[in-house]
Amino acid sequence: MSSVPSVADYMARDLITLSPDMEINHAMNILLDKKLSGAPVVDDSGQLVGVLSKKDCLAAALAASYYRDWGKPVSAYMSTDVKTLDAGMDILAATNAFLDSSFRRFPVMENGRLVGQISRSDALRAMRDNWG
Repeated sequence: MSSVPSVADYMARDLITLSPDMEINHAMNILLDKKLSGAPVVDDSGQLVGVLSKKDCLAAALAASYYRDWGKPVSAYMSTDVKTLDAGMDILAATNAFLDSSFRRFPVMENGRLVGQISRSDALRAMRDNWG
C-alpha cells in the first residue's frame, strides 16, 4: 500500500493574502475579482493574523449600506480565531477536519509560517486521485 499524501501535496502555494490595514471594500473586490471564498490576512512580518471570508464582507457591506460608509479596515471584520492545518498532516486527517467544521478552506502552516492554503476541493481531488 502506498503512503497517504500530505496536505502539502495538494495545497495551493501561490496565495492571495490581505493586510489587516487594507480598506474592507478593497479586500472585498479582491475576493470577488479572484473568485475566492476567503483569504488569509497577514501582518507586515508575514505572520498570519486572521482570515477574511465573503461572509465577513457581507457584514461589512450591510454596515456600509446602513452607515453609508465603508470606512473600516479588514481587521474590523476578519476572523482572528483561525483554525490552521499543518503542511505535514495527512490528507485523510485534513478531510476529517473539513467534515468536522464549516470552513471551506484552511491556512496551512509549517514551522509557524503560512506556506499555503487547502480547500475542500483540494481535499476532494486528493481523495479522487488516491482512492477514486
